[in-house]
Amino acid sequence: VADVLLPTLTTWGQPVRKSRIQLQREAFSPRVLRLVMRFEGTNLFVPDAILKERLDPETLESLGLIKQAHQFNQKIVKIKTKLFYKQQKFNLLREENEGYAKLITELGQDLSGNITSHVVLESIKSLIGCFNLDPNRVLDIILEVYECRSDQDEFFLPLIKSYMCEPLTLCHILGFKFKFNQEPNEETPTSLYHIAAALLHHNLIELEDLYVHLMPLDASIVEEHKREITEAKQIARKLTMVVVPSEKMEDKEREKEKEEEKNDKPPDNQKLGLLEALLRIGDWHHAQSIMDQMPAFYATSHKAIALALCQLLHLTVEPLYRRCLAGVPKGAKGCVMRPLRNKRAPRPAESFEDLRRDVFSMLCYLGPHLSHDPILFAKIVRLGKGFMKEYQNEARNDHIKDKMDTLLSCFLSIADQVLLPSLSLMECNACMSEELWGLFKLFPYQHRYRLYGQWKNETYTITLLQNVKPSGRQIGKLSHSNPTILFDYILSQIQWYDNLIGPVVDSLKYLTSLNYDVMAYCIIEALANPEKEKMKHDDTTISSWLQSLASLCGAVFRKYPIELAGLLQYVTNTLKAGKSFDLLILKEVVQKMAGIEITDEMTSEQMEAMTGGEQLKAEGGYFGQIRNTKKSSQRLKDALLDHELALPLCLLMAQQRNGVVFLEGGEKHLKLVGKLYDQCHDTLVQFGGFLASNLSTEDYIKRVPSIDILCNQFHTPHDAAFFLSRPMYGHQILSKYDELKKAEKGNRQQQKVHKYVAACELVMSPVHEAVVSLHPPRVWDDLRPQFYATFWSLTMYDLAVPHNAYDREVKKLQVQVKAIEENPDVPMNKKKKEKERCTALQDKLQEEEKKQLEHVQRVLHRLKLEKDNWLLAKSTKNETITKFLQLCLFPRCIFSAIDAVYCARFVELVHQQKAPNFCTLLCYDRVFSDIIYTVASCTENESRRYGRFLCCMLETVTRWHSDRAVYEKECGNYPGFLTIFRATGFDGGNKADQLDYENFRHVVHKWHYKLTKASVHCLETGEYTHIRNILIVLTKILPCYPKVLNLGQALECRVHKICLEEKEKRPDLYALAMGYSGQLKGRKVHMVPENEFHHKEQPVRSTTTASQLNGPGTTAKPATNASKTEEGACEDADRSKDKSQGAAKPVNKANSTAAKVTTSNGNAIKERDDKEKSGKEKKEKKEKTPGSTPETKGESRREKQRDERGAAGKEERAPREGKEKTPKADRDKQKAEEKSSKEDNKAKAGNGEPKELSRERDTGAKESKSKEKGGDQSKEKGGDRSSVSGSLKSPVPRSESAESERDHKRRKLSPCFFPFRRSVPNCCVFHRPSRSPRRVLIHTGKPRLASPS
Repeated sequence: VADVLLPTLTTWGQPVRKSRIQLQREAFSPRVLRLVMRFEGTNLFVPDAILKERLDPETLESLGLIKQAHQFNQKIVKIKTKLFYKQQKFNLLREENEGYAKLITELGQDLSGNITSHVVLESIKSLIGCFNLDPNRVLDIILEVYECRSDQDEFFLPLIKSYMCEPLTLCHILGFKFKFNQEPNEETPTSLYHIAAALLHHNLIELEDLYVHLMPLDASIVEEHKREITEAKQIARKLTMVVVPSEKMEDKEREKEKEEEKNDKPPDNQKLGLLEALLRIGDWHHAQSIMDQMPAFYATSHKAIALALCQLLHLTVEPLYRRCLAGVPKGAKGCVMRPLRNKRAPRPAESFEDLRRDVFSMLCYLGPHLSHDPILFAKIVRLGKGFMKEYQNEARNDHIKDKMDTLLSCFLSIADQVLLPSLSLMECNACMSEELWGLFKLFPYQHRYRLYGQWKNETYTITLLQNVKPSGRQIGKLSHSNPTILFDYILSQIQWYDNLIGPVVDSLKYLTSLNYDVMAYCIIEALANPEKEKMKHDDTTISSWLQSLASLCGAVFRKYPIELAGLLQYVTNTLKAGKSFDLLILKEVVQKMAGIEITDEMTSEQMEAMTGGEQLKAEGGYFGQIRNTKKSSQRLKDALLDHELALPLCLLMAQQRNGVVFLEGGEKHLKLVGKLYDQCHDTLVQFGGFLASNLSTEDYIKRVPSIDILCNQFHTPHDAAFFLSRPMYGHQILSKYDELKKAEKGNRQQQKVHKYVAACELVMSPVHEAVVSLHPPRVWDDLRPQFYATFWSLTMYDLAVPHNAYDREVKKLQVQVKAIEENPDVPMNKKKKEKERCTALQDKLQEEEKKQLEHVQRVLHRLKLEKDNWLLAKSTKNETITKFLQLCLFPRCIFSAIDAVYCARFVELVHQQKAPNFCTLLCYDRVFSDIIYTVASCTENESRRYGRFLCCMLETVTRWHSDRAVYEKECGNYPGFLTIFRATGFDGGNKADQLDYENFRHVVHKWHYKLTKASVHCLETGEYTHIRNILIVLTKILPCYPKVLNLGQALECRVHKICLEEKEKRPDLYALAMGYSGQLKGRKVHMVPENEFHHKEQPVRSTTTASQLNGPGTTAKPATNASKTEEGACEDADRSKDKSQGAAKPVNKANSTAAKVTTSNGNAIKERDDKEKSGKEKKEKKEKTPGSTPETKGESRREKQRDERGAAGKEERAPREGKEKTPKADRDKQKAEEKSSKEDNKAKAGNGEPKELSRERDTGAKESKSKEKGGDQSKEKGGDRSSVSGSLKSPVPRSESAESERDHKRRKLSPCFFPFRRSVPNCCVFHRPSRSPRRVLIHTGKPRLASPS
């Protein structure tokens, strides 16, 4: 009650600021005092003792408890002085030392006997009692002796534990000792740290109680840490400044550094000293608590602390490390570490799971300062390798998979936070780098690159390296510790200066395996830098920095064993994202590592070598012979197969070709889109070639799906799908052929050929079935799937043996051998080695030539057996050739340079094989008739390939044109040169059915004229793509065209104009035009006048009108080849006019007449009838008026041409007006009429217009419908004659007056202006067989060959 009542009474309702005495006086009013006095004697509520204790003397006096307050105060002062300030007279050391001397003797005796702490403690108690010693002083002396004998922990610790009564007292005494050593010139002894650590470790004192006595304060430590970071940043900033040194500045810097070294003696940090002592005795728990009070890595940045922690780690991992030393050499195992005698130290790790207990946390606190102990670094790395082996073996075990995954993440964290930063702080140590690579190579590249990224971008908070001279040894030394910073700088320099690539690549030979892997990461990071634009500012070319990095990739990955998986995956990912810029990297890597070079600028000799085997390609097919690519190409192959990237890359590139145009090309410049398309396509060809030549048969077949899956499921374009599948077919055929040979042993050549044919049938039959799904059913009405698959599955290697190329390379090697023998400076051993190499190459080439010869013979025999089933006769030859061009020839001739040659040679081969229903003449005519659309739709590289294809086609035509004997031998009796087709088939014995030599020369002249017309048209458009592409094509076909002088002059005039116009506007076009102009002038000596190129006769005036000769029942005989044709007359008339108007004028007439010919389909119908009547009229005319001469015919024609010159000029302005204007109702009506026509008379089905190639599909289809309608009208008018195909279309109904007018105009028209892929070429006009086996005419443009009725 007193404890509650008195404080309440004294504080009730009073302000807080009043003193205690004032409160008491005011509270105890007289009334309260009377109350207290009433109960005073009874001690009921408040005893007297409590009142005396709590109340002040004046109050006590008023209550009567004391007599006088003044006397009471004096008495209290005396008692307090005696109690608190007066000391007892103890026996101090400086006064009497006998007791303390005995104490020191007792503590300092030899402890090796049976003396225990309990015995000594009893003696100490006796001394304290006998000599009245101060217990605290005794404890202090015990600590002093312990400090001197710090190795006797087993004795002193139990003694202190038994002696000490209160831990706080011990803390105060230790704190006083630490405080004493905090004086400016004092240094805390190591023994004091040790005893403090031992007492903490055995829980005799608390860390919180002792920590407050240690200096410096935590705030001071944080400030010191910040100051060190600031100074480090200043040093790094100075490194980036370029300062011209002087002697005075250098002297001042040296003096300043010396002064700083004198003044920079670090103050005694007692907390770090205690931390070191704790680590030495193995007290990790208290050490961890101290480090937690400091900034990260501040404690371990002091070498003594780091080494103490490393020593503790050594002892902890020792048992597990010894277990993991299976594959380590004996000399590298190191000495065995003795464990600590301290039982309270961290338990040694016996398994990888035990590492999670303490080791990983210790390593995290140690951080980058593991660099102080390379041996421990190696041990941790080897533990990691041991774990990875165990992880790979037991990863399938679901029971421990979670534990193993957790441990894996721990090791990855240690690699990120400890191993890589420590490597950066180590002095140049290549061994540690290689040791670390032994661990890292067991990680997937994704984990490695993430570690490198953290190392490069986060671990380095300050840049320590800014100036690096690219010298090999210096780069090697720097890269051992700081590869990320070094490579980052090197790559930045290479992006600016590409001439550094060679020296840098050579200087990288001193790098370690880890450094190479880091470099691969740095390259990928540089490539993926989002801040750098991959296009130049003009948006038409790829940036030079990307080209430089791509070149570096190829050189570095070829020369050094760097893993490619990351780079290949990066390219794959960019393709998935729809970006094709980085394909440049893949192109360079494949070119350098595999030696496969892709270029369209090959010489004829190189192109010939590329048609041979792999050895011939390597020796003579590339510009630079890249040797020693076996190992590098094997590494590239392994990387692709191990990570399953071969097929995905191929498919993505094949799909990306169209993506470049339709998705990626959106707002990009047309020139850049073309370059990206070419780059994507060329890389696909190069990469596919690498896979075909390096993958085994099993690997290739296993990864490449069938052709129908590639096209239908993966949406691969057909040309790319066959390109990927083609090597697979070759492998399978050869494998099956070898099986059949082993099954039935027979050495006869005939048996081998039959077995090869059987193998082809077994392998290709599924392909024939698969390709049917690639196109609509109507395609196979003309082309057999067998022919389609054969065309796409063969290569130039299958068609011909390049004997000249083999002989040329063998002779080169022989010359090399001779030069080596005659060179006296070459040592004998080197001579011998080079001679052996050259001889071995000769043998390989000769063996390869022999092998290819046998293969070609087998293939040709197979084609000879197949040819009769290639083409069907369900529709016209025109339709068949159209589909062949659209689906086979054109897509492949622009796929690659070697494919361009293959297409030309395949056409020649089909002609030589005398394949039924294949019109060689029509095929060549369709190719040469109008190349405008084709050229305009090509990219730059495609133009080169298309030009090479045209050149090869022209070579064949020129060979036939140049010699009658060659023509008669190779074309005279071949079905491809028939001018009359019978419904029953080919009659080879009828010589009149064949196109004779002179008419063929006329046709060739027409082709040259059409090439000139198309070329001049492209040059006059002003469009960049048209001009560039036609100049490229003309340059390619220059060996074979132009051959006629006036055509060459027309081209020269127009190209000269291009040179003048484009000199300032478009320099690249100017360069192309100038290059072609110079070459064209050089070819002038090989050009001939027109009358030498083909037989040119003088025109004569016709004396008989067509109407007089056209009567019913008129018969005609085959005409001779002596008369002048409509084409020749037209050309003569134009030439006579052009002589006064300039060399480029023939094109104006060509445009005019071409426009007229393409005006309407109705005109086509009338013109077909007119041609039939004209044929009869000419036959009758020759029978009835033999006296008429060619001169009179030509004169009459020229007169009519002059009359109709104006009409032709009007029609020139309407070339294709009606092409897309057919109303829907009319189209439906046309379909109905076509269907009824087929049902009424199947034999009279209209000859529809052939489809254009892929670039003109829609317009060709509409024209075909319009022509089928015209064919029905023709049947009504012309009896059993079927319609003639043509591309003319008009809604004007047929009338007699219109017929006579158009007939008049038709005679005027030159037949050489039908557009490419839109009409039947003028050299061949077909009539489908009717009910009677009537023969069909093919007009050559010269005197027509009429069939007898």
